Amino acid sequence: MRNANPNSNLNEENLDPTSFEEAFTEERFTFRCHLNGKAISTEIPPSRRLLDVIREDLALTGTKRSCEIGRCGACMVLVDGRPVNSCLVMAYQCSGAEITTIEGLSEAGLHPVQRAFLEEGGFQCGYCTPGMVISVVALLDENPHPTQVEVEEALSGNICRCTGYGGILRAVNKAIGG
Repeated sequence: MRNANPNSNLNEENLDPTSFEEAFTEERFTFRCHLNGKAISTEIPPSRRLLDVIREDLALTGTKRSCEIGRCGACMVLVDGRPVNSCLVMAYQCSGAEITTIEGLSEAGLHPVQRAFLEEGGFQCGYCTPGMVISVVALLDENPHPTQVEVEEALSGNICRCTGYGGILRAVNKAIGG
């Protein structure tokens, strides 16, 4: 086999299919956490993002994939009660954590924030809604009576491309009780 690049170290000897497979076989580790209140243990490569584990390995698709750079909030989950962009976090960083996805909020029926979003039209296409709801739940868990400025700050990491935010803010105010 002739090498097209004279500066390359590739040759017939190091293109053996076995060595190729070995070169691209990634080490695995046991990822353990509590996801939506249930103990989870799964073998994954250490290079897996939390978003990929949630959506692909655990088949929970409520957490959305969108920008993949932490700007839109569609992939928001709670990690130990704090909102986190799951596209920016490696799964191994969450080992041992309590992780809550949008599915985990509604296991015993609709969460009050979800109900408020439904009743106040806090969504159109619905793609941003899981991340918005997660962010609002985190805010209200920390501060049950936030000011409008605090609400806007809590939602500043979430982008909605459809609604203009009127319905979202009405939903948040309804969830607050005002």
